[in-house]
Amino acid sequence: MSELEIYLDLLCVSIASDIVPMTGENRILMHHGLLLLNNNPGPGLNSIIKTSGLQGKEITVNDIVFKIAPIINAAGRIESGKRAVDLLISATSKYAEIVVEDMNSYNVTRKDIDRTITEEAKKIIDDNEALQKRKSTVLFKSDWHKGIIGIVASRLTDYYYRPTVILTQSNGFATGSARSVEGYDLYKAVDACSHLLENYGGHMYAAGLTMKLENVAKFNDQFEEFVSQTIQEDQLKPFIEVDTEISFSDITPKFFRLLKQFAPFGPANMTPVFITQNVTDYGKGKLVGKTSDHLKLDLMQNDEKSVVFPAIAFNMGESIRFIEKRIPFDVCYQIVENEFLGKTSLQLYIKDIKISNC
Repeated sequence: MSELEIYLDLLCVSIASDIVPMTGENRILMHHGLLLLNNNPGPGLNSIIKTSGLQGKEITVNDIVFKIAPIINAAGRIESGKRAVDLLISATSKYAEIVVEDMNSYNVTRKDIDRTITEEAKKIIDDNEALQKRKSTVLFKSDWHKGIIGIVASRLTDYYYRPTVILTQSNGFATGSARSVEGYDLYKAVDACSHLLENYGGHMYAAGLTMKLENVAKFNDQFEEFVSQTIQEDQLKPFIEVDTEISFSDITPKFFRLLKQFAPFGPANMTPVFITQNVTDYGKGKLVGKTSDHLKLDLMQNDEKSVVFPAIAFNMGESIRFIEKRIPFDVCYQIVENEFLGKTSLQLYIKDIKISNC
């Protein structure tokens, strides 16, 4: 292995974590990086793999984004990014295992703070009718954790689906992160308020900004005014891009093997999304999760009752009302592999559910 090849595992983690286009040389480097990450990762990454429960499993781009990257990023959000560097350049497994314990504790703390701030922010909006009617979200609270507000901005953007700015107080200024919805140029909206800002930077979908505390209210009003005048109504409605419609009978091991040849997936080369119409639950559908927010289903297409697929639908627990009544519905989904008790099977990862013919 050459001097450069030994760093491919770190490179592929960087490519996935930064959510950059998975095309061209990125896709090639990602492919080879995943091979190294799965077979012979460095001590630092190997310790994260063990801690995140990925040891012995095939690590994918999604695993990096949702399990590995959060542990790495948590150090900088909670304590110091130097701890992440210490871990990633660890020369021995023994040292890496010591450092990763700290990193994992930072991530646990990050999750708790993230949950607390997100719930607090949602309550502010849900308790204020005027805020609910706005085309944008701008929230400021002086004691919100600076390292977490970017995550909260992303969560609120997904939840309310509108351009969002979350601010906190730091060094006597209001500083924060902004996130946008598909197709809307957030940077232009921030730039339109530049006379109120001390500094700012970013791109179409994300930005960072700092302002004097006395300018927060003015920024709130002017940002909302600009967004209201420039955003299109259809940009305020979330959508899912579906690749094609298929029948459950089309989903075979061979079909899935062909799909995997298009991997690694990521921006500009997303995991295919399919739609199947007129399906019902086989009868074992139930709510799962600590707060019963998710659905675990066994789905069959009504004209192909011999084919049944297990499915998971996160944060769609409300749909159990019509699913239990055997009302036919349409689903859009991704096909994934699910490993349980050493056995691997195909599972549908539900992206949306809609009553048929509605």
